[in-house]
Amino acid sequence: MRRFFSAASALAIALAIPVTATSLSLPKLGFGKETPAPAVAQLLKPGEWAQAHSDVAPDPSIRFGALPNGMRYAIRKQSIPPGQAAVRMRIGAGSLMETDAQQGLAHFLEHMAFNGSKAVPEGEMVKILERLGLAFGADTNASTNFNETIYKLDLPRTDDETVDTALMLMREAAGNLTLDQGAIDRERGVVLSEERARDTPPYRVYKERLDFFLKGQRPPTRYPIGKVEVLQTAQAGEFTDFYNRYYRPEQAAVVVVGDFDLDAMEAKIKARFGDWTPVGPAGPPPALGTVEQRKPEARLVVEPGAPLSMQLAWVRAPDLQPDTVAKRKQDLIEQLGFSVVNRRMQRLARGAEPPFLGAGVFKTNEYDAAETMLAVVNAEPGRWRQAIEAVEQEQRRAVQYGVRQDELDREIVEYRASLKADAAGAATRTPARLAGEIVASLGEREVVTDPAQDLALFEETVKALKPEQVSAALRAAFKGEGPLLFVASPKPIEGGEAALLSALEASRKVAVSEPSAAAEATWPYTSFGGAGKVVETKDAPDFDTTFVRFDNGVRLTVKPTRFKDDEILVRVNVGDGRLDLAKSGQNVNWQSAAYVEGGLKQISAEDMERVLASRVYGAQFGIADDAFVFTGSTRPEDLDTQLQVLTAYVAEPGWRPEAFKRLQGARRTAHDQYEATDSGVLSRDLASLMHPGDQRWVFPSREQIASAKLEDFRTAIEPALSKGPIEVVIVGDTTVEKAIDAVARTFGALPVRAETEIPAAQREVGFPAANATPLVLTHKGRADQSIGYIAWRTNDFFANPQRARDTAVMGEVLELRLIEELREGQGATYSPSVVYNHSLVWPAWGYVSASVEIPPAGLPAFFTDVKKIAADLRDKEISADELARAKKPRLEQIAKARETNGYWLNELSGAQSDPRRLDATRALISGTERVTAQDVRRAAQAVLRDDNMWMLEIRPEAGK
Repeated sequence: MRRFFSAASALAIALAIPVTATSLSLPKLGFGKETPAPAVAQLLKPGEWAQAHSDVAPDPSIRFGALPNGMRYAIRKQSIPPGQAAVRMRIGAGSLMETDAQQGLAHFLEHMAFNGSKAVPEGEMVKILERLGLAFGADTNASTNFNETIYKLDLPRTDDETVDTALMLMREAAGNLTLDQGAIDRERGVVLSEERARDTPPYRVYKERLDFFLKGQRPPTRYPIGKVEVLQTAQAGEFTDFYNRYYRPEQAAVVVVGDFDLDAMEAKIKARFGDWTPVGPAGPPPALGTVEQRKPEARLVVEPGAPLSMQLAWVRAPDLQPDTVAKRKQDLIEQLGFSVVNRRMQRLARGAEPPFLGAGVFKTNEYDAAETMLAVVNAEPGRWRQAIEAVEQEQRRAVQYGVRQDELDREIVEYRASLKADAAGAATRTPARLAGEIVASLGEREVVTDPAQDLALFEETVKALKPEQVSAALRAAFKGEGPLLFVASPKPIEGGEAALLSALEASRKVAVSEPSAAAEATWPYTSFGGAGKVVETKDAPDFDTTFVRFDNGVRLTVKPTRFKDDEILVRVNVGDGRLDLAKSGQNVNWQSAAYVEGGLKQISAEDMERVLASRVYGAQFGIADDAFVFTGSTRPEDLDTQLQVLTAYVAEPGWRPEAFKRLQGARRTAHDQYEATDSGVLSRDLASLMHPGDQRWVFPSREQIASAKLEDFRTAIEPALSKGPIEVVIVGDTTVEKAIDAVARTFGALPVRAETEIPAAQREVGFPAANATPLVLTHKGRADQSIGYIAWRTNDFFANPQRARDTAVMGEVLELRLIEELREGQGATYSPSVVYNHSLVWPAWGYVSASVEIPPAGLPAFFTDVKKIAADLRDKEISADELARAKKPRLEQIAKARETNGYWLNELSGAQSDPRRLDATRALISGTERVTAQDVRRAAQAVLRDDNMWMLEIRPEAGK
């Protein structure tokens, strides 16, 4: 299903304003006084789907149904990838349905679904799934929102045992939970840990924003995480009350997509859920409140650690009309208008003296409580006034003068390219994606359609569409109570809210002029000289992969696949990445985003996007350990364009200073944002701590960010980019012949590239020495937030590949033990985590780590518990069951990953220069299968030693 606007909460994504203006992702804004009369929602009867009240035809490949008890189900056969399935159960109840005494229990109840039912004892559900190859978190998960709770299982196989077990567990969660008081008490710490981890500056800003925009309405009083005092004290009776009132068949929908027989699956669902009978009276729907009449207002929230962000909002009654063809057409026309406005905003952000870092406009339904029109802006601290003026005036310019034909044409072309790509790849969508689309439609009361239907509707809508129609839609959209101006700032603003409102009113008095049309441009990079000649070709039949070398030294690796129709992934490795950088020089990784935004020598990024609007391509740049990496995703008909773009970025980058200055401005508050939470400090500092004495991993200081120069960035990476070796990896829906031809005319046509020798000293990296007492870092967040971290040094992968695989399985066992002890046993934390890494690049460098989020008082016990678990793994062999629960999910994850283009793009990268990587890929599954309990114990004895343990604590700073 493809809709043309975002249905997510505008407030939840308010801080995610990127440096792009992709047409299909950004929506709207408004300026007006009238509040339309609220539409009356078409309530679905038990068992009804949205198509019962719509003229939109549902996706014909989905079988929709309902049981006599009112439970809905939707099933769809999807045999690509083979043998997999996605199972989802949606309960149409979330935090909005809670009483005052139940705040947080909808989410807490989601946790309890894993903690005991009539057929499954407490602590056994996850183990049952692990034995079937499902990993906790990756394949077994759940989520709770304001208006829904969703349970998710991704099945690695569709045999009867796996499917029957999955449906049994969903049925247990639906109506057979025991909700034992002891189990609830044991889970409290886990939920409280999740509350601590989520309480970040962006989340606190989000809550303030929702409270301001939805004044007097229910959503701001019912956040899914709830209230701490309720989480600490709520008794089983409150859980049971919510469970009986809202976990009912008429509130539920089961969705199953995968490689199975439809009739057989339908019979299984009917047999498993047909006896579900509700207990007691149903809970009432929540009273959401009405949108208040409001004049222009401003709210200022000072939140240290948050970036400067602003929103202009116009709030009105929600649009609860049923999903119809006419409504979809109108939504599309509106969205085209919003995309034009967003494109103009992007142009302003890319200017020499941009008034903001990024801005976008869109419309959203706030959980049926209100419809909100939003303009969201991120700006540098101290530049709030310029940002407000620019966004307000650009909005009025759009309303006053409308859109031009050339602007509309550009958006239509880009929409069409994206929708065509979706339709071409529809047959190979994953079960998880398809199931997610069906579940998402339920919350919005939408009819599920397939990409071909969406493309047809689009073509019908734009066939005779005029700019005047889009302009009229823009004007009609910008109405509602307000405007309401919300500003979140890391520092106080002089004059406070009065100053903000005064600036807005002053801006509204400034006359705006008609927008000017962009200058004509053409794509200048269609030729790079004579096509290169192939001088060597080798095949790896077991990988269905071909290796090619051109006469200029460029290497090409091609793997044709049918994992996903119409998708081709391209990766270009140039030079040697971090290995090329000075060990004593400033880390330039943070500057990488400015490279692509800087455009090309002969054309800017903005003009390039415009002239290539009908093409599907990508351009990303990053610095890996062993290469400077350019990546893109395209379709067969645009492979030439994709390679032209990436070749041009390698051969003639634009190095425009505007992009660098914009990135630099965005990074000015980076340290404040990192230091606001324990996880932020860990994210910023861990890499440098794990590579002591090497500046290549050190995040720059505030002063270094402020004084950074584009010239220095260019000096650091340009030599490798202009002269270093080039490897092109192409994976996806293409042929070897087509890939060779396209690369020959692009990268193969470049001047000769020679191999480089890396000095041995560049490969030498350190590792932190074991410590008897933890290193302590501090953060500026909540006093009850802290992280404990342990790392044990291992080795690089190639030192002993099988030992690395043994150690990986040992790491999986360690995580099982941590979850069982710290989460399930003690209820001390939400997310104990184990990570293992055996480097393919850095000799003698690798590690296994264990970490936990926990209140500071619990840190000593964490280190003690981990030492005890490590000692037990050293001293005793694990059981056959524990070994299976560690290995099976890992093996299934590998098998699933091998059915994706992304996996092979990564695995084949670097394989020509280091063939050992191919051997590692060949042996990954068999080498993991052969790991025994004795191997796990030997790995623990070699690695999990107290004298090999480096410890770190991140605590609140003194006085917190």
